Amino acid sequence: MTPIPVICAYFAYGSNMNPARVAERGLQVRRREAARLRDYRLGFGKQSKDHLGVGHAHIDRAPGEVVEGVLYWLVGEDEIRKMDRFEHAPINYSRDVVLVDTNAGRMPAWTYFANPAVRAPGLRPARAYLAHLLAGEAFLSPSYHARLATWPVAD
Repeated sequence: MTPIPVICAYFAYGSNMNPARVAERGLQVRRREAARLRDYRLGFGKQSKDHLGVGHAHIDRAPGEVVEGVLYWLVGEDEIRKMDRFEHAPINYSRDVVLVDTNAGRMPAWTYFANPAVRAPGLRPARAYLAHLLAGEAFLSPSYHARLATWPVAD
């Protein structure tokens, strides 16, 4: 029988690309690095629970596209459960394992997927929310960061 691998990494593509936000949330990490998720696209169609018409980040399958983000190497396999509370999992987001590309190769990592029941078309991120994504600049390519910086906002 093949052993189930222990996943001790978290791929953040939304507001948790801001290392300060992740630290405030109590997630203990050993290190951070740039990572890319192939064949997915970033969007902001997850409805904010506090602001009508405002969207939070989500990802969808999209062959040929790439989502860039931050890979957090966690101090232990149970550490990811701390993020479930902030992502309102399993109600707003579900958590699953994806394979991300890093400079060291392809790695398994946890990430969050917005549930269909909390998604809506035509949403835009709030400027303050988008600022959290932009705070991950050190982990993003210049072109990806520039694309985020010009994303239409709700306010």
